[in-house]
Amino acid sequence: MKVMTVESYVVKLRPPEAYLGARPDGIIEKDAYYLRPPWRSLYSDRFESLLVRIGCDDGSYGWGEALAPVAPEILQAIVDRLLAPVLLGRDPRRVRPLWSTLTGLMRERGHLVGHQADALAAVDIALWDLAGKAHGVPVHALLGGAFRDDIPTYVSGLPTPTDQERAALARRWTDGGVRAIKLHLGHGVARDLATFDAVQAAHPELRVAVDAHWAYPLGDALRLGRGLDERGAWFLEAPLVPEDITSHRELAAALSTPVAVGEAMRNRYEFREWLTARAVDLCQPDVGRTGITEAMAIAEVAAAHHLPVAPHHSVGLGVAVAAGLHVSAAIDDMPAFEFQPGTMAVASRILTAPIVGGPVSFALPHTPGLGVDVDVTTLTEEP
Repeated sequence: MKVMTVESYVVKLRPPEAYLGARPDGIIEKDAYYLRPPWRSLYSDRFESLLVRIGCDDGSYGWGEALAPVAPEILQAIVDRLLAPVLLGRDPRRVRPLWSTLTGLMRERGHLVGHQADALAAVDIALWDLAGKAHGVPVHALLGGAFRDDIPTYVSGLPTPTDQERAALARRWTDGGVRAIKLHLGHGVARDLATFDAVQAAHPELRVAVDAHWAYPLGDALRLGRGLDERGAWFLEAPLVPEDITSHRELAAALSTPVAVGEAMRNRYEFREWLTARAVDLCQPDVGRTGITEAMAIAEVAAAHHLPVAPHHSVGLGVAVAAGLHVSAAIDDMPAFEFQPGTMAVASRILTAPIVGGPVSFALPHTPGLGVDVDVTTLTEEP
């Protein structure tokens, strides 16, 4: 069994509603990226991604996806120019040896992170999909077996502009059985706590987490965290700039609310540094940035520090969702997988059959490989 083709597809899909709500400036401009102050990151009006299909000489193939919310063309160039030539002629079932080879290509040049890592993630996911199909088992079985038959989830984001509307939306979710919600905030300590209070009142058993989108300096993060301590918050995600391990350590030591980070990291070595420093209480790797091989390595490093892993998921489409579910099933201490309602409204558009599940949980997949297939005719860029 040998790799014969490595094909990459840039995907840009127009959603029914913008990710995390309407664009702040109200402007609609084709192909333009924009900011959502006070958050620093660039956003797109479309769901952008990179898909990779690896084909073999026996006619089998596997699909992978990278988390690429902006400029997936950069990842495509890495796959096509650097990774694909090395994969041709290789046995795709040797996933971990291939991971070792591929990560070594640019390792000494400082590229275990960033776009190189994201491109590697797509290839790695496709290899696991192929390996599962070759052995006739789902990916989670190749990872050593599932710890659960249902993968618990939490609802991420209430993308409405007022606290009254967020509270009403939270009540609709809790009426449907949801008992865990994460808010996307970072708009100021008093305003964030007011939003938290409005949403928490939706149901007496509701767990509420806050994603601060890396917006705060340490002093404000401490004030927010102490307010969340008083309210029994579930966790505080991304409170400070992502490179500041020292301040995250101080914050985590000062709070009873767990501090959650991980979406900006790509490998076990980064996580080890944070875990050794006790700068994180809940690890959140995104499989679309780490790949399956490295996500499992991260989970083992976290387990050695007795900390849980709750995989992050934002705008990844159906292949990334499937990969995240298999990893979430195969991690022992895994409180919940992130369920993005806006993403799930788009994620299955590229698939031949939709992913069924959420917002409370997903059933464990049992089909060989990832259990999803892509309809190539849907992979055209939408205006």
